[in-house]
Amino acid sequence: MNLRKIINEGCVIKTSGTTGTPKDIIQTPEKLKAADEIAIASQRLTSKSKVYTICKTTHAGGLLAQTLPAFRIGAEVSIEPFNAFAFCREIKKYTHTHITPGHARLIMRTKGFKDLDLTGIWITCGSDPVEWNIIEAFVNRGATFMANWGMSEIGPCAINRVFRTIEDIETVKDEQTIVGTLEWCETKIIDRELHVRGDICVYDDWFATGDLVKRQNGILYYMGRKT
Repeated sequence: MNLRKIINEGCVIKTSGTTGTPKDIIQTPEKLKAADEIAIASQRLTSKSKVYTICKTTHAGGLLAQTLPAFRIGAEVSIEPFNAFAFCREIKKYTHTHITPGHARLIMRTKGFKDLDLTGIWITCGSDPVEWNIIEAFVNRGATFMANWGMSEIGPCAINRVFRTIEDIETVKDEQTIVGTLEWCETKIIDRELHVRGDICVYDDWFATGDLVKRQNGILYYMGRKT
C-alpha cells in the first residue's frame, strides 16, 4: 500500500457493511488531512510512536484511525494480519494499536491475555459498540483505552472517551455502551438520531448517521440503529 500516494491523491474507503450494503466513500486529500490531525491529537501520536495495524486497511478503522496519521508524521507503522495469539505475543513492541470489539473478544479468550501487561500501550477500539467488559478487561491490564465512535463518512476518530483506570469507567458507566465525551465534530440529535458535521466529514452539510443516541450529563450513549 502506497501511503504517500494516498496522502497526496486521496483514496476510496469501503464501508464495513454493518449498517447496510457496503459502499465506496471517496476521501479527498483535504478530508484525510483533517481526519489525520484529529487522530493524531486524540490518540497522542508522535513521530516516536510505534503503530501495530491489524485491521484491514481497505476500511476506515484500519487505514485512518492510526496507520495513515502515524505515517504522515513519520512514526513507525507495522501492518500485519490479525491473529489473537500473535497480538498477545507482539503488542509489547508497540505504543499504539486499533482493534474492533470482535478482535478484543478473541484476544480476551486467549490463554496469554490473563497475564498480559499492557502498561504504556494505547488501544483504540471502535467500528461497533464497545461493551463495558471489554474496556474493563484492557484497562485492568494497564492499557490506556479509547472507546471510539466514527464512520467512513465522518472519519474513525470523531467522538471518543479515554479510560485509564477502573474509576474512570465507573464515573460514566451506563446500561448503554458509550459513544464518547470528546467530540471532534459538530453534533446534534434529531428524534434521537445523531447528526454530525465538520471538516472531517465527506459531506458539506449535516450527515444523518442512523445511530440513535442519548446525551446524559454531557456524555453520548449508543441506543441502537434507526430502522
